Amino acid sequence: MEWVRGEAVGRGSFGSVNLAKPRKQGTRFPQLMAVKSCGSSHSASLMNEKFVLEQLSDCPQIIRCFGGDSSFESGEKLSNLLLEYASGGSLAERVKNSGDRRLPESEVRLHTRSVLRGLCYIHRNGFVHCDVKLQNILLCSGNQNDVAKIADFGLAKRAGERVGFEMRGTPLYMAPETVAAGEIEPPADVWGLGCLVAEMVTGAPAWRCSPDDDVCKLLMRIGVGDQIPDIPGNMSAEGKDFLEKCFVRDPAKRWTAEMLLNHPFVIDQVHDDDDHTVPLDDTCEPSTSGSPTGPFDFPGWESPCSTTSLPSREYSWDTNAWSPPSESNLASAERLRRLATEGRPDWSVSEGWIAVRW
Repeated sequence: MEWVRGEAVGRGSFGSVNLAKPRKQGTRFPQLMAVKSCGSSHSASLMNEKFVLEQLSDCPQIIRCFGGDSSFESGEKLSNLLLEYASGGSLAERVKNSGDRRLPESEVRLHTRSVLRGLCYIHRNGFVHCDVKLQNILLCSGNQNDVAKIADFGLAKRAGERVGFEMRGTPLYMAPETVAAGEIEPPADVWGLGCLVAEMVTGAPAWRCSPDDDVCKLLMRIGVGDQIPDIPGNMSAEGKDFLEKCFVRDPAKRWTAEMLLNHPFVIDQVHDDDDHTVPLDDTCEPSTSGSPTGPFDFPGWESPCSTTSLPSREYSWDTNAWSPPSESNLASAERLRRLATEGRPDWSVSEGWIAVRW
């Protein structure tokens, strides 16, 4: 498909997100898309996202991918990924721009159910998203309500795949087993979902922190001991119980996404603030991936650490295949030290992204 690059909707040190449209209009591709582009030397995350999205193409709660290609622009070779476009922006923007920087529980329930349906599909198909957070959930227009879709699969991996020493994700959303032992499996996505729900309700990160807090101490709180994030006191009894099921520190005892879909907090229907019945709408219009963001999202905090590198593996656009990953097994103390001190720019942690209202 030949396409035309439009105006930028996000940009950073290593890439950009632009509007895009096909040169020839037809029924196969929408008239408006988004394209993620970066230099070929920084394209590992982009290629991983393409590979994963092609395996998850049939779920209405996951953004669609229309393929990838390479181009030469302004003397530089770029890797491009064409995605669905979401006019509603990210869930992080929705929370930030709401009246009191938090969402009513009726809306939280709707978005939570949609994200759960997407996670169920991801996990059933043998993948782990690895970076569930507000910035990676996009909103699109449904029949009656804006509906959430999961985006940004640059850090996703196969369930059970050993990735060596790689801390994938965003620290404030990381599960205890991820911080302490580098374990990143479906239960870690459920923990991230709990953090996401708590942040929608309160407008603040699930782990109470300030810009002056020591990052290493924060990581120790997450990875060591028996602490869990605070359960918001203004939630319903059903909401509090839902979060308790997400915040079980033992991943073997944590509820799965499939189990949570049958929890009273999200099942069947909810009521709005005026006690009117609101159906849970599971369909939506096309959307696209959001712009990458920093790891902590605290106002004014220039984080001293970054999350995660991507696989040090080679990927082929033609064969859609990765070469085998390297393997290593470091002690928990070393894992925490590296997580708190290493800086490796990638799609999920670039500090230079500009937020744009679409």
